[in-house]
Amino acid sequence: MSRARTMRDSATTFFTVRPLAIATFTAVLLFGEVPLVHAQADAEEEREAMVQRYQNIRSYIKGGTVQPHWMADGNSFWYAEGEPDSTVIYSVDPVANTKSALFDVERLRSVLAAELGSEPPGKGVPFASFRFLDDSEQAIRFSVGGEEFVLELDTYSLTRAPEEWAETRSRYRPQPIRDWYFGGWYQYEELSPDSSWFATIKNHNLWLRSPVGDSMMQLTSDGIEDYEWGLGIGYEWEASWSPDGQKLAVQKGDWRSVPKIPIVQWLDDPVTVDWVHYPTIGGEAPRIELYIVDVPSKSQLCVGDEFNEIDIIGWREDGSELLFVRWGRTAERIDLMAADPVTGAARIVLTDIEPGPVLMGITRWHFLEDGRRVLWLSERDGWRHVYLYDLDGTLIRRLTQGELEVYRIVTVDEERGWVYFTARGGHARPYDAHLYRVPIAGGDMEQLTRAPAQHDSRAAPYRIAFSPSKRFFLDTYSTVAKPPVVELRRADGGFLQTVSKANIDALEELGWIPPEEFVVKAADDTTDLYGVLWKPYDFDPDKKYPIIDVIYPGPQFYTHPDVFAAWFDSFATQAFVLAQLGYITLIVDGRGTTGRGRTFRHAVYRSIGRHEIPDHAATVRQLAATRSYVDAERVGIFGTSWGGYFVLRALFTAPDVFHVGIAGVPLVDLDTTAAQWLEVWTHMGLPQDNEAGYEFAANRPLAGNLTGNLLLIHGTSDISASSFPGAMKMIQALMEAGKPFDLIVGPEQAHSWSGPGATSALAAVRRYFQEHLKP
Repeated sequence: MSRARTMRDSATTFFTVRPLAIATFTAVLLFGEVPLVHAQADAEEEREAMVQRYQNIRSYIKGGTVQPHWMADGNSFWYAEGEPDSTVIYSVDPVANTKSALFDVERLRSVLAAELGSEPPGKGVPFASFRFLDDSEQAIRFSVGGEEFVLELDTYSLTRAPEEWAETRSRYRPQPIRDWYFGGWYQYEELSPDSSWFATIKNHNLWLRSPVGDSMMQLTSDGIEDYEWGLGIGYEWEASWSPDGQKLAVQKGDWRSVPKIPIVQWLDDPVTVDWVHYPTIGGEAPRIELYIVDVPSKSQLCVGDEFNEIDIIGWREDGSELLFVRWGRTAERIDLMAADPVTGAARIVLTDIEPGPVLMGITRWHFLEDGRRVLWLSERDGWRHVYLYDLDGTLIRRLTQGELEVYRIVTVDEERGWVYFTARGGHARPYDAHLYRVPIAGGDMEQLTRAPAQHDSRAAPYRIAFSPSKRFFLDTYSTVAKPPVVELRRADGGFLQTVSKANIDALEELGWIPPEEFVVKAADDTTDLYGVLWKPYDFDPDKKYPIIDVIYPGPQFYTHPDVFAAWFDSFATQAFVLAQLGYITLIVDGRGTTGRGRTFRHAVYRSIGRHEIPDHAATVRQLAATRSYVDAERVGIFGTSWGGYFVLRALFTAPDVFHVGIAGVPLVDLDTTAAQWLEVWTHMGLPQDNEAGYEFAANRPLAGNLTGNLLLIHGTSDISASSFPGAMKMIQALMEAGKPFDLIVGPEQAHSWSGPGATSALAAVRRYFQEHLKP
């Protein structure tokens, strides 16, 4: 059996799926009922057409999102709205509280037609982006049909832009440095402050590349294979230029003691093999060094000692110190550090000791413009709060209080003395992030947004956006069932106007059924769990539907969607599209995930695998008990990467609840997982310090418990948090246990699948659930 699927960023994204042929030939042979066969084929064709439409759900939503482009006064902004063939560009002035079209569309199209010799495309503004030539904002530069133009706004005089402009723009575009086996994960050069050099990596060493003529200058010559400049703990490249452009802070990684695994290029002729470092949990880890390289002299200054992991933050504004964060191997200690660029001496500014993972998407620091103070996010009291420190390490004051989890610092208005931040908790919808502000000098917090909805989600455009002047902000809010609204408000929360509101008439005409938010009890019968449930477009409450749990239970983030049509969220896309094939689908965040404070997340502290599946099983049972249309005898579970680990866990530990599972690129077991991800993402500590926890979390010894249908999907070039050798060990355990299973191997596919393999895999996922859950 040859099938494959697509993975991206530790999850699966549903790309356009080719129509799946339905086998009606057997029905004809068995029953000879051609009219019935035709009816079934027609029904499947209709469903396939609906699935294709639902995969393009965003095209049925008009408006409701605004990407502001702030103008020179620091208050006004422009944004584009409408379809490509009918784009309107609006200008909004918060001071006057006005909104108007920025261009005279008829006049603009007329001068363009005269210059092009033909009518420009569409009926509205024939471009969706432009830029002002200078702060006077009297002339713009834009592109139509691959050609660059300059328009004088007062006279509508149009000229073609000089060709060298396009050449200059491309000249200063950074080039990729490397692409590892993660699939499409590129790292790029760093441009110097004066735009004279790109910092880059070549032949294991640090180089400079000139944007003019691509001339190169070598800065280091001691880099060798496995002991390389620019090679951090996760293979990442980090470089930070000093403000004067004279120094570069760069990591250097010593991977010589780290074991390697083979990556076989099966499609080469003849077959070739690459050997790639793969540090596993508890094993040998790379040693990271931090250097400051003086560009004129090419001298190297080593900062401090070797590190487990560092993040380079950047330089103080006067260049007096380099700032970086040092993590312990299991992230149970985090130090904010400052290094002297002359001596290399490093000092600890502050230390946070808080057992737990590195939380993805959370930036813990925000440096104030005065160059002397930093806002630091810490969970030291069980909730993530804002603390104000002096850069000499003195705690000045704690700024936020209560059972709130600060999500991010949005902006700081030092002139008026406010810190603006978003936080979750403290109300009936615990995952909704609202905007607050608190005085830098200390005092009471003020909540600035009130609508019961998500106001600051994981991705733009569903985020709070402040004007550069700090006097106004755009508030985009929605729920999974209520479409987005964009409001313009003053910094104190005062309402000015509704800038945009989504129109979903076309979506409703399609027969769209809004997702349903639900609350159930965890396996402890006490803790509330929150999730989202989807139904097919032709849902009939009198029918019984199989149910599929789309799983990825943290602990580095929560996965249930929190905004309308979360097209940027691959988990929600999986659940949404699968539902249209005739299933009830769900995403729930059990104990051990983020968003609700440290106690909730630490339910799985040093005990991964203990509570996650019991919570998901309890969810399925409660949904089946309270919704007659849920068939508890046909339950599937689908997850990728970390979610794939828990698909296996579900089939092995709760076979009475979960009957069919698809594990995509799974982390089959913790001991086969890359250390640089899981050691800092989980609460487990090192195996030698938590033998009982690791023994309990092991999946392979449980392979003999498999009674349901299991499909494993893996790529031969996967060396991310999961690995192909790890998958082979699970396969061996299943064979030794005498358990049947299905397998898809993608030759030379990494953690993210692409091309024909991705298309084939998506069809296979659909086919497998159809065959075994029979929607």
